[in-house]
Amino acid sequence: MARIAEDLLLLLLDNASARPALDESRRQRLLSAAVLLDLAHTCRIRPSAPGESAPPGRLVVLMGHGPEDVVLAPAVRVLSRKPTSPAEAIAKLRRRVEPQLLEHLARSGYVTRIRLYTKGFRRQDAWMLTDRGRPAAVRASMMSALLDGQPPDPPTAAIISLLHTVDGLSALLSLDDRGWEWVNGRAAEIASGSWVNESIGRLPEVNLAVTTAAIRPALV
Repeated sequence: MARIAEDLLLLLLDNASARPALDESRRQRLLSAAVLLDLAHTCRIRPSAPGESAPPGRLVVLMGHGPEDVVLAPAVRVLSRKPTSPAEAIAKLRRRVEPQLLEHLARSGYVTRIRLYTKGFRRQDAWMLTDRGRPAAVRASMMSALLDGQPPDPPTAAIISLLHTVDGLSALLSLDDRGWEWVNGRAAEIASGSWVNESIGRLPEVNLAVTTAAIRPALV
């Protein structure tokens, strides 16, 4: 399940316009990076390390059962061809990820497609949330981590890290100057990987944090 990417897109759709927040370019790159982080959290990819055959910083596919998810499986196939830099991986995935996610969320009953007509009778698709429960829960987890200082769960930490990197939190939150100062500082702290409990050291969480650090520069 592409939970990080799905939750992120549902958050971006949770508005009155029935269209995702953020401009198309940032949104495509953001969702592609979220898919990569979903793969990292399931330990299907990781950044290469010094001394390996792949150049440092490339994303390499790890052995394991192929994901059956309609979004993650195509991404693994693309990345399996050769070790790929985060920027190259995002470029290869960016145009296909959002349509795949929207179709999957529609089949799962989270969104429904509606037709809009602009001047000249040009048709455009929009996507209405059919149930706001899931994005509301994600938003509540974000607010708890950003405003209350609670440790975020891994998907929430990944979403905050990605949005902070592309200056996307402002599309979802409305705060005064003091609130933004606090939230930006807290988001930067989370993006640095401070949310990982090193005493427990669970491999999926550590791999997610390490991969997030490798991917974030490609979004700037």
